[in-house]
Amino acid sequence: MNNFFHTKIEFLKGVGPQRAELLQKELNIYTYGDLIQHYPFRYLDRTQFYKIAELDESMPYVQVRGRVRGKEVLGEGRKQRLAATLVDEDGSEMELVWFKGVKWMQKTLKNHTDYIVFGKPTQFNGKWSMAHPELEEQGEEKQTASFLQPVYNTTEKLKAFRVESKVIARMMELLLKVAEPNIHETLSPELIDHYRLMSKRDALINIHFPQSVEKYNAAKFRLKFEELFYIQLRLLRQKTVRRADLAGQVFRQVPTVTEFYKNHMTFDLTNAQKRVIKEIHKDLTAGKQMNRLLQGDVGSGKTIVAFITMLIAADNGAQSVLMAPTEILADQHYTGLKAFADRLGINIGKLTGSTKTKDRKVLHEQLRSGEMKMIVGTHALLEDVVQFQNLGLCIVDEQHRFGVEQRSRLWRKNPRIIPHVLVMTATPIPRTLAMTLYGDLDVSVIDEMPAGRKEIVTVHRFDSHRLKVFQFVRDQIKLGRQVYIVYPLIEESEGMDYKDLMDGYESVRRAFPEYQVSMVHGKLKAQDKDYEMQRFVKNETQIMVATTVIEVGVNVPNASVMIIESAERFGLSQLHQLRGRVGRGAEQSYCILMTGYKLSKDSKTRLETMVRTNNGFEIADIDLKLRGPGDLMGTQQSGVLDLLIADLAKDAPILQEARAAAQRVLNEDPQLEQPQNQNIMRHIKSLSVNTVNWSRIS
Repeated sequence: MNNFFHTKIEFLKGVGPQRAELLQKELNIYTYGDLIQHYPFRYLDRTQFYKIAELDESMPYVQVRGRVRGKEVLGEGRKQRLAATLVDEDGSEMELVWFKGVKWMQKTLKNHTDYIVFGKPTQFNGKWSMAHPELEEQGEEKQTASFLQPVYNTTEKLKAFRVESKVIARMMELLLKVAEPNIHETLSPELIDHYRLMSKRDALINIHFPQSVEKYNAAKFRLKFEELFYIQLRLLRQKTVRRADLAGQVFRQVPTVTEFYKNHMTFDLTNAQKRVIKEIHKDLTAGKQMNRLLQGDVGSGKTIVAFITMLIAADNGAQSVLMAPTEILADQHYTGLKAFADRLGINIGKLTGSTKTKDRKVLHEQLRSGEMKMIVGTHALLEDVVQFQNLGLCIVDEQHRFGVEQRSRLWRKNPRIIPHVLVMTATPIPRTLAMTLYGDLDVSVIDEMPAGRKEIVTVHRFDSHRLKVFQFVRDQIKLGRQVYIVYPLIEESEGMDYKDLMDGYESVRRAFPEYQVSMVHGKLKAQDKDYEMQRFVKNETQIMVATTVIEVGVNVPNASVMIIESAERFGLSQLHQLRGRVGRGAEQSYCILMTGYKLSKDSKTRLETMVRTNNGFEIADIDLKLRGPGDLMGTQQSGVLDLLIADLAKDAPILQEARAAAQRVLNEDPQLEQPQNQNIMRHIKSLSVNTVNWSRIS
């Protein structure tokens, strides 16, 4: 099996070196295995016939039966075209037109002959026409043919070299004929029986050339289930191996935590925070390395959970690190935690790119000696010079902004025993995505807001309402509040966006001459950005005009209004993150989404969702449906979600079944040694070590 599917694509009849090179460059198809898993993205229904009178311009492609009556070549030179008249059994007429291959078509097309024509119908001057239709002569044997025709992804470059969807379909037919004896079963008989799955061989045939709608559905379910099953199997095996093999420091002592609860905490934890702390404490006393993902919406209180976890480490003689993606966020964490650490007499430090050399030397020395128990910082923590006496806990905030390699550099800073890991994110991740991206981590969720937090009121306003919106801003500032006004910044048109921002800044200054206005954007130097941010934090400026640099950033409890300009240009999760910048204090906060009147269907869905709900997880699920998983987490680039057929936005039920099935298989046979699992083991062994998606045919 292995060797057959490794055969280079150029050896398939009709491909050859030139086409093979194109397929490699354009579609990443190198081998027979790659081609057979280049699945159709849709199908044309060739089972249904329409009469000309039933046609409608909204129809994508249709099939019509009729007789060709008359054909002629019109125009001259490059404007030459062939036009033929097709008449159906009701006497309705349609024009068939060819602009290319006119001479060949004129020879091929027979007058007074019955044809099945297939193409996109368009109306011109009240008459129906079809350009470059597919033609099939109506013979007796063809009348019964009914099938779904596959349509494959191709590219402009491939089309230029005449490698269209139909050509790929012909390649696929040839490949399936020779591949059939080499397609082996990859799932256990138990799984096939339990889920009533189609065989692998039949599934591959029917996904490309469905023999019926029922068989197509069965093939699709089988291949999606298998793909998600192998992804979950890989993640769950990783998790099991890590649990079995990786010891972790045991943190049993909690005297400082008790003192903090009794004497220094000025607020009550929510039930969700208490539950999460219990889950973390259980991990820290188990003797195995903790690997936990902590999800919680903006403002749900993840930082205090992180601090209590760091206290547990300190109580047991271990040091901890909290790494954030930006200096602004690191400063915010440090300021918040230092107030608590000082009361408890704990030495906490901060290390970022702008830490001065003489301060760095002191930090490095205190970390090596163990005198400093906690440190907050950015990527600067990863430098080789940063060494610890006993690093026991690594906390990574907004984890998707750090690569795996960056994180593993932190873990290696304790050569004796690997540190516990807590990964935090304020970007709510839909369950299906969390199970796939972080399926090897244990997941904790803070799904409750601290008491006294008022829900942010969100409204959508058109540009024509700007004067009313500005009046509302004035009223809020008179009450002593502060306001954010955010402009989009999209890299391709950075110059234009920068102009929008500057124009916006000027018009805000003109509209509010009596107030101070700050401006922050990506082109500012770090110290200038910090200076402007600090002015806003101290309420020296009442309005902050900014780009999305404030998306993950400063906590300003006094800021109660967030205005998002051109809100239709932002993704849902970004709008939700920006909204989370307000609502930090006890006052009622507002988010105003400003747009023009021209809105796409998706933009309308995003805006309606924002107005309707503040629930980050619901928003994340809708975002996944709108954008797909690759865009959502940047996973397309990282290859993490190299999915062939499954769709995380639509296939949550299949994913849950596949994960449960993988868990069952591993519970009963952790090493996959039993006879019933030999298909699974053989398939895994046939893959290369670095294959992320285990469902691939190798």
